[in-house]
Amino acid sequence: MSNRTSKGKTREIADILIVNAEEMLTIAGSSQKPRTGRQMRELEIIRDGALAIREGKIVAVGKTQEITKAFRGNYVLSAKGKTVLPGFVDPHTHLVFAGSREDEFEMYVEGASFMDLLNSGDAILKTTRETRRARIEKLVETGLERLDAMLSHGTTTVETKSGYGLNTADEIKILEATKRINQLHSINVVPTFMGAHAVPTEYRQNTDEYVDIITQETIPKIAKAGLAEFCDVFCDRGVFNTEQTKRILKGSRQAGLKQKIHADHLNRLGGAEIAAEISATSADHLNFSSPEGIKAMAQKGVVGVLLPAATFSMMMNKYADARLMIDSGVAVALGTDFNAGNWILNMQLAIAMACHFMRLTSAEAITAATINAAHAICRGNEVGSLEVGKQADVAVLNVPNHKFLGYSFSVNLVEKVIADGRLVVDREKQDEPVFLSKNE
Repeated sequence: MSNRTSKGKTREIADILIVNAEEMLTIAGSSQKPRTGRQMRELEIIRDGALAIREGKIVAVGKTQEITKAFRGNYVLSAKGKTVLPGFVDPHTHLVFAGSREDEFEMYVEGASFMDLLNSGDAILKTTRETRRARIEKLVETGLERLDAMLSHGTTTVETKSGYGLNTADEIKILEATKRINQLHSINVVPTFMGAHAVPTEYRQNTDEYVDIITQETIPKIAKAGLAEFCDVFCDRGVFNTEQTKRILKGSRQAGLKQKIHADHLNRLGGAEIAAEISATSADHLNFSSPEGIKAMAQKGVVGVLLPAATFSMMMNKYADARLMIDSGVAVALGTDFNAGNWILNMQLAIAMACHFMRLTSAEAITAATINAAHAICRGNEVGSLEVGKQADVAVLNVPNHKFLGYSFSVNLVEKVIADGRLVVDREKQDEPVFLSKNE
């Protein structure tokens, strides 16, 4: 579709044109593999940048003069003085659950640890009791509300894990709610099965029996129904040991799922080494991972998903050694780890925490929250960068350059969000954002 200018030249028609961006962070050239080492600082910035969107895809990226010469837009969005970048990808959340755990926060303040709470029947087990009682309609309703908040802060793709059912029926209920949420919301939701999130109370004295149920009953049913793409396991002392973790992850692979692992979060148990051994897609947390495990992850191409907000919320003193990971060649990604005990829905805050507590530069943290996060959920060829052919997921920040991410974190920097080629958040024209479903 095209039109002719007064000089007779033909211009193509785009659904949306974004023009005159002060900085357009394309992060181009990393669709096939994530960025590592010094590459994480290279954002491929176009000054006075522009891009054209048609039918949900990016069809052109370049200087404003070049793009406007080739395209005219049905809707033209000026980003003068602003920063344009890919929509954030959050590769680690626990979106679907019932209840809250504000009392747990008070216990952390008074010196309790996560394992203290779990062993007393609180933490994950408290949320499990409430989620088991919840109707699927309520889980969908609260999940959509949480995604609204994520979208308003610039997130356009989210991975979410089950793990608050801890039995076959309730794990399926959570994943069915997840499927419905994905159908209804503008954010693209990637489902992960995590029945091995904790040992349910009824199996505390026989964890192996629960592992048998996961591998022989739950995983086959979920895989047959197509309710999950990944399988994740909380591998740590007091949860699932290394042998049990391998059994579950290998069983999930046989069923056709991809592998993730909550690794070395609370102790050094060899989770990073297991992730490398089985060539997992990602290993997450990694607070206590060994240098040898980190090196093995780099060699096998396992993405390291770091979750500084979880460490912050749990009042732990040790953050993951992001600098060692980057120097060792691990592709580092960032996520929120939103869950009932870590109520963070804002990837901008995760970026700021990574900068402040893990010493990532703003550029490294942005890379970790976009293209590397996309690779952590096998979406690197679809989202995470602004390139021709990719899904048009774009955030416009009301700041003049990317270094404000990390530097300014007390307010929402997002002014506009485009998801799948549609303008779904516009704070410039509205006091409150309007959230559209995929079908609107």
